Parts: sequence; structure tokens; C-alpha cells
Amino acid sequence: MTTPLHPFTVPIIGIAGWKNSGKTTLACRLIEEFSRRGLRVASIKHAHHAFQIDDGETDSARHRRSGSRQVAIVSARRWALVTELEAGRDPEPDLADVVARLSPADIVVVEGYKSAAIPKIEVRRIGAADSSALAEADPLVIAIAADCPPDETGRLPVFALDDVAAIADFVASTLGTGRGARHR
Repeated sequence: MTTPLHPFTVPIIGIAGWKNSGKTTLACRLIEEFSRRGLRVASIKHAHHAFQIDDGETDSARHRRSGSRQVAIVSARRWALVTELEAGRDPEPDLADVVARLSPADIVVVEGYKSAAIPKIEVRRIGAADSSALAEADPLVIAIAADCPPDETGRLPVFALDDVAAIADFVASTLGTGRGARHR
């Protein structure tokens, strides 16, 4: 069911934290776990920098460099759509726009988008670039995954960062992903 705070028809879980907190590792492990449980998983990764997914002298890179604003790369095994955004003219799409372009899925795992209005697992690790808690300012943080006990105690469940099955169970139960609960 959609609401103004959650305008999506598919369950979405965000993985948020500071640089080097383990976001990518947890996101990948949750994707693997949900896939193993039979769910169709889609994922979105937000980057804060320019990135290149098709460079060198591939034909599609040449199309893009020649001025094509969108290049679809299609094969029998995968396809991708690369869209060039012109600085100052084309805004970065918001999360709802990106989700709307995804193929049907049972759950979407989102890495990054710290300020998005989606339920999130906050990832904390001793070696992270910043140790300030996101949960204190974000009521949409629904749990913490950490490699050490958090300083504060209270409203949120806390999971060991490597207890992926328990985190997946919690997400499945909280978001209602149906087949996402592990079989006992």
C-alpha cells in the first residue's frame, strides 16, 4: 500500500551509513539472502560522484560520446540503459523515479539515499569515516546493524553486522515481503 511517505508499491529497504561503514557488503549479503529465499530482488546504488559504466572504445561508449543522450545496450543475457544528464539542465532523478523504472520485484534494496523517505537499516562500523548516529535524526531508521554495541539503547533493534539471516527476517517481517522469511 502506498502512502505519502512511502509512495512505492514494492517493499523497499534502505542501507544507510557513513563511508566505510559496510553498506555495500551488507546490501550485497541481503540481496544474496533474499534471492536464496526465492524473492525477485532489485537494487539501487546511489553514487555521490561521476561514475563510468561504459568507457573505453566499446560501441555503446562511442555512441554516448558522439552525443546520444540515452544508449541501450542489449544482449541475450542482459541489458542496460545509460542516460546522460547535462549539468545544470537535467536534475538527478529522485528515488521514486528510479524505482518506477525497475522491472517488477518482490523487494528493492537501496544503498545510499540517506535522506530518502524509506525505511532504513543504519550500518555502523568502528572503521567508518564518521561515527555520528543517523537514527537520532531519522525516524525511518528501523534497525541498526553494527560490528560493536551502539552507545545508545532504546527504540531500535540492533543486529550484529554479519547476522544477515536475522536482518533479512526482520526486514521481511517488518515490510511484509511474504516469502522473505527463512524457513525454520
